[in-house]
Amino acid sequence: MVKESQSAHWLLSAAAVRETSQRMLALAHEQRLDWTLRLDRLPVVADFVTSVIRNRYPTLEVPLHARWRHFVFSGRDLWQEISATHDWPDAASRTRAAIDLAVTSVLLDAGAGAHWSYRDPATGLVAARSEGLALASLRWFASGGMSADSSDALRADAAPLKHFDASALNAAFQVTPTNILAGQGRATLLNRLGAALDSRPDLFALADSPRPGGMLDALTRQAVANTLPATVILEMLLEGFGSIWQGRPMLDAIPLGDCWPHPAVDGFVPLHKLSQWLAYSLIEPLRAAGIDVHGIDALTGLAEYRNGGLFIDMGVLAPCDSNALSIAHQVSDPLIVSWRSLTVALLDELAPLVRERLGVSTESFPLAKLLEGGTWAAGRLVARECRAESGPPLTILSDGTVF
Repeated sequence: MVKESQSAHWLLSAAAVRETSQRMLALAHEQRLDWTLRLDRLPVVADFVTSVIRNRYPTLEVPLHARWRHFVFSGRDLWQEISATHDWPDAASRTRAAIDLAVTSVLLDAGAGAHWSYRDPATGLVAARSEGLALASLRWFASGGMSADSSDALRADAAPLKHFDASALNAAFQVTPTNILAGQGRATLLNRLGAALDSRPDLFALADSPRPGGMLDALTRQAVANTLPATVILEMLLEGFGSIWQGRPMLDAIPLGDCWPHPAVDGFVPLHKLSQWLAYSLIEPLRAAGIDVHGIDALTGLAEYRNGGLFIDMGVLAPCDSNALSIAHQVSDPLIVSWRSLTVALLDELAPLVRERLGVSTESFPLAKLLEGGTWAAGRLVARECRAESGPPLTILSDGTVF
């Protein structure tokens, strides 16, 4: 029993994601996966990603890959505009609100599909996919839709989160029979988030009623001389939010989240895509609160369809079965699990090639900047060239809680 618990603890870590991805890459080299690997194509990908970074950020001042980028439209930072006009009692209150927004917005971001968009009543902006989900979640949050305090709209409390239903979410996201939002698991995910917040007052209610922003106080306690490893953020997210992922694998009664069995490894392949993106997204609010987050590269690349699609569309990866690109797959299918894990490993292989071309160091250009400046945007650009709807190269049946 103790050994299984230790194994579960290991699977809930960025180190496990990286180590397992390297093992999957070795298996691909040995032709023991359902993928053909062409590493000779990786320099071509590096050239393309480098050009995308230089075009988007000519001075190479690339921000971290985080949800905050999706709140910026045509140079307008909509969250900063809202935050600047709010009457904050203190700096900690502003940070807790930012964490509330980041957590709920990231959890609502998993794959909008190609047939949905959001029209912002305040600006007239129309946005789709991740940007549209970000804009819709921001406006819902700012309207007080997640707050239990009528005098303070900018918060996400456990009580309202627990009682959301799909109709409320659909109304907030402007879902109609002709504006179809992919994935039906978002409302349930928020309900389970509310229950998780209630169940862990030690993580989420040290200085206030249960809310995601309570992590500020829990993380502050773990900081040493106001410094904190990025992996501690991820570990707290995986521990505190493990119960929100419905129908996921368990090990010794411990929920494993975005972690899936695969026959080639005779065990589980951890990925933790949304949790790691959320960890990246909490770095800036924590730094604004005076906590120096370091060791960002101990987190991994994100196993999602833009990064993974880049490697398929540019010929680094190809499914051994050519029919795989024309049929639908479950998230748990071994083909999808191995593709996502190989994506993490290939991002690690790609990073030094891009840094060399840019003339930057690992310290000045961590993986989170590669994701933001290059691979995610490059994956989207290539997808637009390859497919009319710019979707992923593989069709994945998602409930809206993974992609």
